[in-house]
Amino acid sequence: MAQSDWREKRRQVMSQARRVVIKVGSAVLAGPDGVESLVIASLARQIAELVASGREVLLVSSGAVAAGRAVLAGRYDPSFLPHRQAASAIGQSRIMHAYDQEFSRHGRIAAQVLLTRDDLDNRERYLNLRNTLSTLFDLGAVPVINENDSVAISELVYGDNDCLAGLLVGTVGADLFVNLTSARGVFAENPDENPAAKPMECIDNIADLDLDAMCGAKTTLGTGGMYSKLLSARRVAQLGVPTLILAGREDGALTQAFGDEGVGTFIVSGCKPITRRKFWLAYHHEPQGTLTVDDGAVRALKDKGKSLLPAGIVDVAGEFPVGSMVRVAAVSGEVVALGLCNYASGDLRKIMGLKSTRIAQVLGEAAYEEAVHRDNLLLDPAI
Repeated sequence: MAQSDWREKRRQVMSQARRVVIKVGSAVLAGPDGVESLVIASLARQIAELVASGREVLLVSSGAVAAGRAVLAGRYDPSFLPHRQAASAIGQSRIMHAYDQEFSRHGRIAAQVLLTRDDLDNRERYLNLRNTLSTLFDLGAVPVINENDSVAISELVYGDNDCLAGLLVGTVGADLFVNLTSARGVFAENPDENPAAKPMECIDNIADLDLDAMCGAKTTLGTGGMYSKLLSARRVAQLGVPTLILAGREDGALTQAFGDEGVGTFIVSGCKPITRRKFWLAYHHEPQGTLTVDDGAVRALKDKGKSLLPAGIVDVAGEFPVGSMVRVAAVSGEVVALGLCNYASGDLRKIMGLKSTRIAQVLGEAAYEEAVHRDNLLLDPAI
């Protein structure tokens, strides 16, 4: 994309975005002695200004473990999972109290929402969450969301709030995703190795980036790192939503970004948007197995928009019931799609490689011609 084109696109997005998801990580909020009150004060002030300008803002905030760790001091062992869970329980109330105080200085109400992965997987709870957040917006409140680290074990070991924030972009129908980080944006080169490296102003095709080669190690304080931020940006791009990755510790950077100043790295959505239903199906459910398919099936899926038929399946890995989320992978191992499987793993092994006309002969009935219907399939998933 030409420089003039993406700059104009950025100006349009920043001026027209009315519902914004902002994520702030531990590396922004916390220092060696825990969460820094001045950073929270600056963030609350800037968000309050955005809300006063007519925008609705949902804040996804890390920092609970860092805040609790500071309170526990010498009694805290970061290698011991129960200590990390306890630190989260201790720190969450403290960080929320800080947000509550700082937002109230600007006449805004902060509303705490703690989530686990189950809350987003379950369709009924997901819809209840969406209704709650919509009501909070109507009341002029700022929802402050965090993963419920004290009970969500997988979050503390593997997960991060970049993933959660990206999912919530789809939940609330946001126009823009802003990810506040300790860096000034996305660097094509490691600034620790090349001090002259500068942040990229724009990424216009994030699907083409080699994230493994581009991203270095995680930060010491958080569980994310630039890899997870770019992965979330890839996901929300599939919804047609752009991302801005911005320096969260630079006072005023957030309001500058909305004031037509070219700070941070702007990631253009760039692709044809998928439906929010497909987004929810693909990213709110953990895959339970993998269907390996032949080259003909890959072409039918990617080039012709077809459903996946049993005839194209060469292997079924994992044990799963009917209706499970599964990966669809090429023989090379590349994951080409995620989708809901119409058959349990045991039945699928019996009919894989067979034409659909033979399903009834083998299973006694043919509930579906397709193993995965295209309406329940997301191609090129960001996983």
